[in-house]
Amino acid sequence: MKPGIHPAYRKVLFVDGATGDEWVSYSTMHAHDTRTHKGEDLPFIRLEISSASHPFWTGHAREVDTEGRMDRFRRRYNVKGGSAVGTAPPASAQQAVPMAAVAATAAAAPAAKSKAKAPAKPAAAKK
Repeated sequence: MKPGIHPAYRKVLFVDGATGDEWVSYSTMHAHDTRTHKGEDLPFIRLEISSASHPFWTGHAREVDTEGRMDRFRRRYNVKGGSAVGTAPPASAQQAVPMAAVAATAAAAPAAKSKAKAPAKPAAAKK
């Protein structure tokens, strides 16, 4: 490394201004203030937002939709607010199938296979 051209890489105390969370990391950022953390004077950098206070990471994200696209999607696909992918219907919506109906369906399956049509022959290629 060429001496005198690289910034100082040192421990820095970061503080989230919204939640007050503190953590120590290494950085080249300059800070005018210092704060004692676990018996060590460290440069102190206050952040406006971090993963501790960002709505995406905390789960408090809001949907911003000024043109109504999300409402139109929900109406079209009958989605109630959240994602419908991977959700099962409520237990009250599931109906039990009588065993007699299951047995009748299973017995009718081999008979249906014997009545199936033979595959059609491929058409002759046109020149």
